[in-house]
Amino acid sequence: MASQGATRSATRSEPGLLRSAAHVLEYCLLAYRRSFRASLFSSFVQPTLFLAAMGLGLGGIVDRSGAAVSLGGVSYLAFLAPGLLASAGMQTAFSEGTYRIVAAINWVRTYFAMIATPVTPRAIAVGEIAFILFRLWIVTGIFSLVTLAFGVDRSPGGFILAWAAAILTGLAFATPIAAYSATRRNAESFNALFRFGMTPLFLFSGTFFPIERLPAFLQLVAALTPLYHGVALTRGLALGTLDPGTGVVHIAYLATLAAAGTVACLVTFQRRLVS
Repeated sequence: MASQGATRSATRSEPGLLRSAAHVLEYCLLAYRRSFRASLFSSFVQPTLFLAAMGLGLGGIVDRSGAAVSLGGVSYLAFLAPGLLASAGMQTAFSEGTYRIVAAINWVRTYFAMIATPVTPRAIAVGEIAFILFRLWIVTGIFSLVTLAFGVDRSPGGFILAWAAAILTGLAFATPIAAYSATRRNAESFNALFRFGMTPLFLFSGTFFPIERLPAFLQLVAALTPLYHGVALTRGLALGTLDPGTGVVHIAYLATLAAAGTVACLVTFQRRLVS
């Protein structure tokens, strides 16, 4: 079926890449209509529970212990919320960039139906990235509104910039993960990806405590991870404490990773769907 789709795709004139990608995005949005109510509800409930339990509950104990100095002079709630916002971007990237891609290639074979039309594998990759970007916009936007309700953001500008930083963080994870998912013939490897990738990053990249509290050799490892840069960027923008030079480093790191992942997506989708 793959070879038939490739032959048909090769013999038809290719429309514009962005126009074809828009059709793929339209398909993804139409499919998302069936589940968007449940996803919106969970996107609101999860950050509310996290911030109430850990930010207010656990945070009250932390604040009374006099730990504000090691947290940059802010309450634990203000320290934690931007970190969780950036982590929500990462978790959305893992969720949207793994099983959906494998299902469309191996189980439902939606992509092979697409390449039987003038839509190309590159257009599918771009359309999927656009849909993941849409999901990041929704999930991190709801999370940002919750942090605003908890009084974390110090200014409207900080609220918007922190939201954008969380989206960039998610995109830095989403494109490499989607590229990797396009090479998979089953979902078994995702268990290791979630357990040994997402979970350690979530716990040790500065979301819950400053990485300076880690042993020296782990501080360097943590500082090299994408989530550390996303958390530091989001936290600095939300609290208005970001050094401009450091901010440029964080943005360049995340943008480079997102761009490299996009190129990898174009390659892996092409190889997998036309082979």
